[in-house]
Parts: sequence; structure tokens; C-alpha cells
Amino acid sequence: MTSDATLEPADAHLRAAGLKVTAPRLAVLDAVTGNGHLDADAVHARVVATLPGVSLQSVYNVLGALSAAGLLRRIEPAGSPALYESRIGDNHHHVVCTRCHVVADIDCVIGEPPCVVPSDTGGFAIHTAEVTFWGLCADCQRQAAG
Repeated sequence: MTSDATLEPADAHLRAAGLKVTAPRLAVLDAVTGNGHLDADAVHARVVATLPGVSLQSVYNVLGALSAAGLLRRIEPAGSPALYESRIGDNHHHVVCTRCHVVADIDCVIGEPPCVVPSDTGGFAIHTAEVTFWGLCADCQRQAAG
């Protein structure tokens, strides 16, 4: 459950983003914050532990609103449902295990965001690059070797 110390900043973040402070929004922020990359089902499972009446559709709606407001980041690795994370405000990338599908953050290796420079922008002013690396995580490497 969210502590009062955590609720105060969450309230402020919601208000600063122009969103009304509601129990489901606070619960979804609490469920995602610091918990890696979660799909809507995993967020819903965490939310119903504190707010049993919240539907999966409500969680989807809140995730959409929080992502649109820039309070959560939505990523969509190929072959995976949308995942949500609380790490925002930087241009990091992701690595996905091709065996167990675990997702981890990868910091930009060089330079400032977008830290990947295309050969041609097609007239776009590029501000973000989203790169997904694929491979075997350490656990799956050990299992494959054993």
C-alpha cells in the first residue's frame, strides 16, 4: 500500500499533469512505480489488492491517461502486450529476453537523447529514439548451458 509520503508526490504529479486525483490513478501509479515493466493484467492484480472494485477496463483507462500525461511510459516490444514503467524523463532503451521475455532498461550508450542518430530524418525534428535489444538474459543463458 502507498505511504502518505508517496501519496503527496503522486497527488502533485497528477495535478501538475492536469489530471484529477482519484483513488484508481493513485493506485495505478503506486502499482507501477519501482516495479519494472508491467502489463495491464499485472497492474490490475496489484491495484485490486487495495481497491477490489476496480475493473481491468478502468486500469486500462488510467494507464492510457497516465501515459498520455507523461507520468508513465508505455513500451510495446514485438510479440508482447504493452508494458508500462515509471522510468520517465530520460531516453533509455530496453533489452528483452527471447526465451523468458523479461525486460530490462538499458541506458543510452553515447551522447544526449535521442543518442541514436538516423542517416535521414525525413524532415522530422527527432527528440526520442526507442531501441529494443534482444537476447538471452543471464538466467536463461545458465539454463541453456546446464
